[in-house]
Amino acid sequence: MKRSYWVILSLIIILAIIAYNVVYQKHRIIEEETVAFSLNADDLINAFQNNSTLAESKFLNQTIQINGDVSEINTSNLTLNDVIFCSFNADNNLQKTELNTKISIKGRCIGYDDLLEQVKFDQCSISQ
Repeated sequence: MKRSYWVILSLIIILAIIAYNVVYQKHRIIEEETVAFSLNADDLINAFQNNSTLAESKFLNQTIQINGDVSEINTSNLTLNDVIFCSFNADNNLQKTELNTKISIKGRCIGYDDLLEQVKFDQCSISQ
């Protein structure tokens, strides 16, 4: 009886430690990660429009560098070639960015929006 009590208690403690480590694991810092793919905005949107299932399996949750023309700028996001939506963190430097200029963005692909026909990125940063 006493032995089974200690076995169950140790299993509960081990499971609690594992659950804690899973829930509170370190967040990805996309800006520090190496780029998995480097593409033009037109090539990326063509991949999603031709076969979105294949493109999502290839690009989803990957760190990607996108090259394109700035078509829209807001306070915390911008759009490349009218089809790539890039969301930035609060400490961005979008004030220096101008419309219709070529730019290179590094970010994490979070999917394709069928309704708006846009590829969405988050945790973006401007690459130099």
